[in-house]
Amino acid sequence: MNWCKEIFGQEKPVIGLLHLNAFPGEPLYKNGDSMEKTVEDARTDLKALQEGGVDGVLFSNEFSLPYQNPVDYVTACGMARVIGELMTEIRIPYGIDLESDPMAAMDLAAAVDAQFVRGTFTGAYSGVEGISEYDPAKILRRKKALGLETCRMFYFLNNESDENLVPVHYPDLAEAVIFDCRPDAFCVTGAHAGLEANNTMIEEVREAIKRHNVPVFAATGCRKENVRHKLDISDGILVGTTLKYDGKFENHIDPERVKAFMNEVQAYRKEKRQI
Repeated sequence: MNWCKEIFGQEKPVIGLLHLNAFPGEPLYKNGDSMEKTVEDARTDLKALQEGGVDGVLFSNEFSLPYQNPVDYVTACGMARVIGELMTEIRIPYGIDLESDPMAAMDLAAAVDAQFVRGTFTGAYSGVEGISEYDPAKILRRKKALGLETCRMFYFLNNESDENLVPVHYPDLAEAVIFDCRPDAFCVTGAHAGLEANNTMIEEVREAIKRHNVPVFAATGCRKENVRHKLDISDGILVGTTLKYDGKFENHIDPERVKAFMNEVQAYRKEKRQI
């Protein structure tokens, strides 16, 4: 897991999610909203995450619901604008997640010099938004063409609430993805943001692929109350909803909740160093 330590400074990093506001033309974009407000809200959230002590930040268009593939140009351009305006203020490793268009995500990663990308890069699924499929051959060739060799890729192993079109055994699926695609890390999620990822799945996948040294991250549902266990059974966590005011998905980041969460993480790390 050396690459995590090299990038984030921790063997089991905590990556905070920064959910950007909806963009013009999207259903959740309200009358009176503006790109200026989106930038300022992101700036406030970034400050809270950084001062609270997370190890990295993931910029995501989480409020572009329902998600598109391909995305409208305004979404990718809007994300690029926000990250570009904040570039001089980002002090920790940062990445992007452009839901649910991995090809556009590669272009965005190149445009903003992202150090990592999270997304769904493999598989075919059925869910609320219909049937979706992803072509890792095209995605990885686009990554290569853009010179993103050092940009780490966090693969969703399960696609949140969507179901695979054919039954899968996740430890075997992880092995197959490693053989075909050489992922840098896997993310195991709950049905949607804020819902806890299945602990048994995390443990079984991690055990099955341990010889490959591919980290397995708990990617949803991490809270102050369960973060010690999540760090015990995983190689790192991605956390968003619980860091928001009142722990609600629709809100912005609460600086005090970030500090409380990371205080628990730091206490865990200190105890592990003393063992």
